[in-house]
Amino acid sequence: MRTGEAALRLAAGDPQAAADALAPVLDGSVSGVRGVPMMTALLLQARARDALGEAAAAGQALERALDITEPTGILLPFLLEPAPALLEQRRRDRTAHPALVAQILDLLSGTTAPAPPPSSQAGWARSRGLQEQLTDSETRVLRYLPTHLTGPEIADELFLSMNTVGTHMHHLYAKLGVHSRQEAVDRARALGLLASFRRRA
Repeated sequence: MRTGEAALRLAAGDPQAAADALAPVLDGSVSGVRGVPMMTALLLQARARDALGEAAAAGQALERALDITEPTGILLPFLLEPAPALLEQRRRDRTAHPALVAQILDLLSGTTAPAPPPSSQAGWARSRGLQEQLTDSETRVLRYLPTHLTGPEIADELFLSMNTVGTHMHHLYAKLGVHSRQEAVDRARALGLLASFRRRA
Protein backbone atom coordinates (compact mmCIF):
# COMPACT_ATOMS: atom_id res chain seq x y z
CA MET A 1 0.00 0.00 0.00
CA ARG A 2 2.82 2.40 0.80
CA THR A 3 4.60 1.78 -2.51
CA GLY A 4 1.29 2.35 -4.27
CA GLU A 5 0.80 5.61 -2.40
CA ALA A 6 4.36 6.67 -3.22
CA ALA A 7 3.81 5.98 -6.93
CA LEU A 8 0.65 8.08 -6.87
CA ARG A 9 2.42 10.91 -5.03
CA LEU A 10 5.22 10.90 -7.58
CA ALA A 11 2.71 10.97 -10.44
CA ALA A 12 1.03 13.95 -8.76
CA GLY A 13 4.35 15.79 -8.57
CA ASP A 14 4.84 15.50 -4.80
CA PRO A 15 8.14 13.64 -4.27
CA GLN A 16 8.40 14.64 -0.59
CA ALA A 17 5.08 12.95 0.17
CA ALA A 18 6.29 9.90 -1.78
CA ALA A 19 9.47 9.74 0.29
CA ASP A 20 7.49 10.14 3.51
CA ALA A 21 5.18 7.27 2.52
CA LEU A 22 8.17 4.99 1.87
CA ALA A 23 10.10 5.84 5.05
CA PRO A 24 8.52 3.11 7.27
CA VAL A 25 9.19 0.49 4.58
CA LEU A 26 12.83 1.42 4.11
CA ASP A 27 13.71 1.86 7.79
CA GLY A 28 12.23 -1.52 8.72
CA SER A 29 9.21 -0.22 10.65
CA VAL A 30 7.02 -2.20 8.25
CA SER A 31 8.20 -5.77 8.72
CA GLY A 32 8.33 -8.57 6.18
CA VAL A 33 9.08 -6.43 3.12
CA ARG A 34 11.71 -8.10 0.95
CA GLY A 35 12.41 -9.16 -2.60
CA VAL A 36 10.42 -7.47 -5.35
CA PRO A 37 8.36 -5.21 -3.02
CA MET A 38 11.53 -3.89 -1.39
CA MET A 39 13.17 -3.33 -4.78
CA THR A 40 10.10 -1.41 -5.94
CA ALA A 41 10.15 0.74 -2.80
CA LEU A 42 13.85 1.51 -3.29
CA LEU A 43 13.35 2.48 -6.93
CA LEU A 44 10.49 4.80 -6.00
CA GLN A 45 12.66 6.26 -3.25
CA ALA A 46 15.47 6.86 -5.76
CA ARG A 47 13.08 8.72 -8.06
CA ALA A 48 11.64 10.75 -5.19
CA ARG A 49 15.05 11.75 -3.83
CA ASP A 50 16.26 12.62 -7.31
CA ALA A 51 13.23 14.87 -7.83
CA LEU A 52 14.04 16.55 -4.51
CA GLY A 53 17.59 17.23 -5.68
CA GLU A 54 19.10 14.74 -3.24
CA ALA A 55 21.45 12.97 -5.63
CA ALA A 56 23.42 11.06 -2.98
CA ALA A 57 20.29 9.64 -1.35
CA ALA A 58 18.89 8.71 -4.76
CA GLY A 59 22.10 6.91 -5.62
CA GLN A 60 22.13 5.02 -2.33
CA ALA A 61 18.55 3.82 -2.81
CA LEU A 62 19.27 2.69 -6.35
CA GLU A 63 22.44 0.87 -5.25
CA ARG A 64 20.47 -0.97 -2.56
CA ALA A 65 17.98 -2.10 -5.20
CA LEU A 66 20.86 -3.34 -7.36
CA ASP A 67 22.32 -5.17 -4.35
CA ILE A 68 19.06 -7.13 -4.03
CA THR A 69 18.77 -7.77 -7.76
CA GLU A 70 22.29 -9.09 -8.43
CA PRO A 71 22.04 -12.52 -6.77
CA THR A 72 18.49 -13.15 -8.03
CA GLY A 73 18.52 -11.80 -11.58
CA ILE A 74 14.98 -10.46 -11.04
CA LEU A 75 14.76 -7.34 -13.20
CA LEU A 76 11.00 -6.76 -13.35
CA PRO A 77 10.90 -3.82 -10.87
CA PHE A 78 13.44 -1.95 -13.01
CA LEU A 79 11.15 -2.38 -16.02
CA LEU A 80 7.98 -1.39 -14.16
CA GLU A 81 9.64 1.63 -12.51
CA PRO A 82 12.14 2.65 -15.19
CA ALA A 83 14.81 5.14 -14.19
CA PRO A 84 17.31 5.17 -17.07
CA ALA A 85 18.78 8.57 -16.19
CA LEU A 86 19.46 7.43 -12.63
CA LEU A 87 21.00 4.19 -13.86
CA GLU A 88 23.25 6.10 -16.24
CA GLN A 89 24.33 8.26 -13.31
CA ARG A 90 25.09 5.15 -11.23
CA ARG A 91 27.24 3.85 -14.08
CA ARG A 92 29.17 7.13 -14.13
CA ASP A 93 29.48 6.99 -10.35
CA ARG A 94 31.13 3.56 -10.60
CA THR A 95 28.38 1.34 -9.29
CA ALA A 96 29.37 -1.99 -7.78
CA HIS A 97 27.10 -3.62 -10.39
CA PRO A 98 28.25 -2.35 -13.83
CA ALA A 99 27.23 -5.47 -15.76
CA LEU A 100 23.79 -5.46 -14.15
CA VAL A 101 23.26 -1.76 -14.89
CA ALA A 102 24.29 -2.32 -18.51
CA GLN A 103 21.84 -5.22 -18.82
CA ILE A 104 18.95 -3.20 -17.42
CA LEU A 105 19.72 -0.23 -19.67
CA ASP A 106 19.84 -2.57 -22.67
CA LEU A 107 16.41 -3.93 -21.73
CA LEU A 108 15.00 -0.43 -21.29
CA SER A 109 16.38 0.67 -24.64
CA GLY A 110 15.06 -2.43 -26.39
CA THR A 111 18.47 -3.64 -27.58
CA THR A 112 18.32 -6.99 -25.76
CA ALA A 113 17.19 -9.87 -27.93
CA PRO A 114 13.57 -10.91 -27.25
CA ALA A 115 12.56 -14.35 -26.06
CA PRO A 116 12.23 -16.95 -28.84
CA PRO A 117 8.75 -17.42 -30.37
CA PRO A 118 6.80 -20.51 -29.24
CA SER A 119 7.42 -22.30 -32.56
CA SER A 120 11.17 -22.22 -31.99
CA GLN A 121 11.25 -22.94 -28.27
CA ALA A 122 12.06 -26.63 -28.65
CA GLY A 123 15.09 -25.86 -30.82
CA TRP A 124 16.09 -23.04 -28.47
CA ALA A 125 15.89 -25.38 -25.49
CA ARG A 126 18.09 -27.96 -27.24
CA SER A 127 20.59 -25.23 -28.18
CA ARG A 128 20.83 -24.35 -24.49
CA GLY A 129 21.53 -27.97 -23.53
CA LEU A 130 17.99 -28.59 -22.26
CA GLN A 131 15.78 -31.45 -23.32
CA GLU A 132 12.66 -29.39 -22.67
CA GLN A 133 11.91 -25.68 -22.37
CA LEU A 134 11.30 -24.38 -18.85
CA THR A 135 7.79 -23.15 -18.19
CA ASP A 136 7.18 -19.59 -17.01
CA SER A 137 6.38 -20.89 -13.51
CA GLU A 138 9.58 -22.94 -13.38
CA THR A 139 11.58 -19.92 -14.55
CA ARG A 140 10.10 -17.78 -11.78
CA VAL A 141 11.09 -20.36 -9.17
CA LEU A 142 14.54 -20.70 -10.74
CA ARG A 143 15.21 -16.98 -10.26
CA TYR A 144 14.80 -17.36 -6.50
CA LEU A 145 17.18 -20.31 -6.15
CA PRO A 146 20.37 -18.17 -5.92
CA THR A 147 18.91 -16.34 -2.92
CA HIS A 148 19.07 -17.42 0.71
CA LEU A 149 15.27 -17.77 0.87
CA THR A 150 13.94 -21.12 2.05
CA GLY A 151 11.36 -23.09 0.08
CA PRO A 152 8.44 -21.78 2.18
CA GLU A 153 9.75 -18.23 1.83
CA ILE A 154 9.96 -18.62 -1.96
CA ALA A 155 6.40 -19.92 -1.91
CA ASP A 156 5.31 -16.83 0.05
CA GLU A 157 7.08 -14.52 -2.41
CA LEU A 158 5.34 -16.17 -5.37
CA PHE A 159 1.96 -16.60 -3.59
CA LEU A 160 2.13 -20.35 -4.17
CA SER A 161 1.83 -23.36 -1.92
CA MET A 162 4.99 -25.14 -0.84
CA ASN A 163 3.78 -28.26 -2.67
CA THR A 164 3.53 -26.30 -5.93
CA VAL A 165 7.01 -24.82 -5.49
CA GLY A 166 8.33 -28.31 -4.71
CA THR A 167 6.80 -29.65 -7.92
CA HIS A 168 8.35 -26.84 -9.96
CA MET A 169 11.75 -27.48 -8.37
CA HIS A 170 11.48 -31.22 -9.09
CA HIS A 171 10.77 -30.47 -12.77
CA LEU A 172 13.57 -27.89 -12.85
CA TYR A 173 16.11 -30.36 -11.53
CA ALA A 174 15.02 -32.96 -14.07
CA LYS A 175 15.23 -30.55 -17.00
CA LEU A 176 18.60 -29.21 -15.88
CA GLY A 177 19.93 -32.69 -15.10
CA VAL A 178 20.91 -31.81 -11.52
CA HIS A 179 20.19 -33.10 -8.02
CA SER A 180 20.57 -30.10 -5.72
CA ARG A 181 19.69 -26.43 -5.48
CA GLN A 182 23.31 -25.26 -5.87
CA GLU A 183 23.81 -27.55 -8.87
CA ALA A 184 20.65 -26.08 -10.41
CA VAL A 185 21.97 -22.53 -9.92
CA ASP A 186 25.39 -23.40 -11.36
CA ARG A 187 23.87 -25.22 -14.33
CA ALA A 188 21.36 -22.44 -15.02
CA ARG A 189 24.14 -19.83 -14.97
CA ALA A 190 26.29 -21.92 -17.29
CA LEU A 191 23.36 -22.13 -19.71
CA GLY A 192 22.67 -18.39 -19.50
CA LEU A 193 19.32 -18.89 -17.79
CA LEU A 194 20.45 -16.87 -14.78
CA ALA A 195 22.58 -13.77 -14.64
CA SER A 196 26.15 -14.56 -13.60
CA PHE A 197 27.38 -11.23 -12.27
CA ARG A 198 30.70 -11.18 -10.49
CA ARG A 199 30.42 -10.39 -6.81
CA ARG A 200 32.49 -7.77 -5.03
CA ALA A 201 35.44 -9.08 -3.08
